[in-house]
Amino acid sequence: QLQLVESGGGLVQPGGSLRLSCLASGFTLDYWAIGWFRQAPGKEREGVSCISSSGGSTSYADSVKGRFTVSRDNAKKAVYLQMNNLKPEDTAIYYCAVRLRVCEKSPSEYNYWGQGTQVTVSS
Repeated sequence: QLQLVESGGGLVQPGGSLRLSCLASGFTLDYWAIGWFRQAPGKEREGVSCISSSGGSTSYADSVKGRFTVSRDNAKKAVYLQMNNLKPEDTAIYYCAVRLRVCEKSPSEYNYWGQGTQVTVSS
């Protein structure tokens, strides 16, 4: 059974850091691009970052550039999102999702999703 499980969320003060993990089971990540998305209450799901299947291409939303870093370890079937200098506006449920090979911006282009992990940035 193909499954994605996010972890690493939590409550952090503004300026703090978190590292989210997305672990795959039931399949290998080698041929899949992985996107990170987030959804805040009352808002649409938005793309945060993405890494291509080769790892050679990454992308970031303007709002997180310079603060977030996406990486992958295919041997561990894991993808990570390092989030630094967190801001209250980063508060949301964060999801990872996969699609073949290359990244796309639209959530509708992704085939499989995790259940999400809550990130709350507050003093």
